[in-house]
Amino acid sequence: MTGKLLQKLFGYKDTAPGQAYDLWAAAYDEQPNNLMLALDETVFSELLEDVDIQGKSVIDIGCGTGRHWKKILEKSPAALTGYDVSEKMLEILQQKFPTAITHLLHEDKLRETSDNSVDVLVSTLTIAHIENVETAMTEWDRVLKPGAVVLITDYHPMALQKGGKRTFSYNGKTVSVKNYIHSIEKLQAIAGQLHWQSLRLVERVVDEILKPYYEKENALNVFESFKGSPIIYGLLFKKKDVT
Repeated sequence: MTGKLLQKLFGYKDTAPGQAYDLWAAAYDEQPNNLMLALDETVFSELLEDVDIQGKSVIDIGCGTGRHWKKILEKSPAALTGYDVSEKMLEILQQKFPTAITHLLHEDKLRETSDNSVDVLVSTLTIAHIENVETAMTEWDRVLKPGAVVLITDYHPMALQKGGKRTFSYNGKTVSVKNYIHSIEKLQAIAGQLHWQSLRLVERVVDEILKPYYEKENALNVFESFKGSPIIYGLLFKKKDVT
């Protein structure tokens, strides 16, 4: 479904990520039945098992409230830095991790991070919010050391193509966060141009195991529509040393 059709049918329109997540920030961590957060936790944890973080410099693009920071910090990185487009989400992160180093992200530029300085780059549930993903990934590449690892998770582009939306309630109204559809093949192609080696691809589909999430939301019609379709993915890359 297009944004215009969704607005006509359901009475809401897409909101820019920075503005949307500022509204969502206060309630973001209190969503026990949020399917995407639950699936992201699973996919992220699976991929993180393959990443050596101890003593490494880690950067989190789209860090939000720092949902994954406890897991990352348990692996003893030398440094952990977060970037996000939402000032309110970063404020929540700072409350949870008072010594955290965070920066408000503007135009996908990592201005506070120097060239070839990052060992591990994490970006979860974020990349579909980025309009020019090639520009963003090229900027990521600038800060990565040769041999650095990139861990990405997000809403599956096939789910977005079928009309999947990231929505939440605010003051009795439904807010839809703006997404752009970037195919996995496109991301892999950009990664190849940047000399990133593809290590793993993880995909999760909507199946009977996930049905209780839809039942709790009285959304079995949505379950039936998406059943058998991939809903989330994870990618793991390694930057090659091409010198």
